[in-house]
Amino acid sequence: LQSSRFDLLPSSGSYFVCARYNKISGLDDAAFATWLTRRHGVATIPLSAFYQQKTDSGLIRFCFAKKESTLEKAARQLCAV
Repeated sequence: LQSSRFDLLPSSGSYFVCARYNKISGLDDAAFATWLTRRHGVATIPLSAFYQQKTDSGLIRFCFAKKESTLEKAARQLCAV
């Protein structure tokens, strides 16, 4: 995803990486996650889902505990966003 328009946050000791998507869209994180899944076939988790207040963080979370072929396909799709 380094060549995508997502700004990746450092990740260590996890199967997840968070990313800012503000260069792509002004949608809130839940709406963007839904759009990304429906339009590009890549599911993400909006960070607001983890908070009772559902505050928009402008961040989504990708899980990379997947098969290499799945990750490669997702990366191609996300670089085209």
